[in-house]
Amino acid sequence: MNKIKLIKSTFLREQDTKERLCNFIKDACVLSMGSECRKFEEKFSLKQGVKYSVFVTNGSCANLLLIQVMLNMGKLKKDDKVFISGLTWATNIMPIIQLGLVPILIDVEKETFNVSSNILKKSYENNKDIKCLFLTNALGFCSDIDNIKKFCEEKDILFLEDNCESLGSEYKQIKLGNFGLASTFSFFVGHHISTIEGGMICTNDEDLYENLKLARAHGWTRNNSNKFKENMKSKFSINNFYNTYAFYDLAYNFRPTEINGFIGNLQINYWDEIVNKRECNFNKFNEAALTNDDILKLKIDNLNIVSNFGFPLLFRDKIKFEKYRDLFIKNEIEIRPIIGGDISKQPFFRKWVDSIEDFPNISDIHVNGFYFGNNPEMNDEEIGRIVKLLKVTQ
Repeated sequence: MNKIKLIKSTFLREQDTKERLCNFIKDACVLSMGSECRKFEEKFSLKQGVKYSVFVTNGSCANLLLIQVMLNMGKLKKDDKVFISGLTWATNIMPIIQLGLVPILIDVEKETFNVSSNILKKSYENNKDIKCLFLTNALGFCSDIDNIKKFCEEKDILFLEDNCESLGSEYKQIKLGNFGLASTFSFFVGHHISTIEGGMICTNDEDLYENLKLARAHGWTRNNSNKFKENMKSKFSINNFYNTYAFYDLAYNFRPTEINGFIGNLQINYWDEIVNKRECNFNKFNEAALTNDDILKLKIDNLNIVSNFGFPLLFRDKIKFEKYRDLFIKNEIEIRPIIGGDISKQPFFRKWVDSIEDFPNISDIHVNGFYFGNNPEMNDEEIGRIVKLLKVTQ
């Protein structure tokens, strides 16, 4: 019996991609950030349906860079409170702490694993000085994100999306990642599109786009538009000789390589195939899970495309959780906690954040849930083996 792993290959069409990558490396004159990276940004913008995309070294850096630029531009300031889902990845929260902001965790719905507008509104009643919502679109799902956007606009709350797990999912014909001022994506191995390591920040805001490019590379303007360069020179009275080495704001070196860009330009051609296969797999898993009263039902009728990252199972009690956990392990199916579990229980969070909040839904997910992988290379035997387990009720 072969083991069904969370991650099957580094990327789709792996052998062909590796061969083409080897040829590219042998022939390339430049491997630092250049034309392949710019081409990937343009292709990604077109596919995601946004004006601007900024390619970076990974999804975690995308989150850190985005929050840094919010500070650079004055959209946030030190000690501002930021709402974060308590069911997320560590590096969605870490930049908030690292950059001197205050993370305020909020609960999620069990049936979507995501923050809803009702939960957001209840949390707001106790935190009316909140300045930002950095929302995680978990596992390819969302709740009523249009109402979340509307509430943020009404209350003047900066709205950002971490869309690293939901590339291709659509809510009311709109792709997730297109509701906030900006959104982040990850291209780590096992994500929808892999560039081995890589991340993207998307926005329709031109000024934000220019500031992201500046902060991606040392704080200089070498990769910016001529208009932006001249404005910065004029604003800080920098002459032509020093302009190349003028560092205008706090920044990093998060530049990707042409190797990552080249892989991205190959893999993005499989976007539709990847999303369609993940959704097809998801529908088979979900159909089986719906027959099993041990498993809580997912709410997906708000999504017209479910580009599922991994299939979550939330069981009705600890006994059932342990039963299915052991069954999946026995049948050589790799499982893991749902995302990072209750992030408030993570050592880094307890060290740096003074919080005594209780998140009942996330706590239940933490104790009674796990997820298994969903990837576009799963075969009929693997899918059938998982479906059989999902139907187990004895």
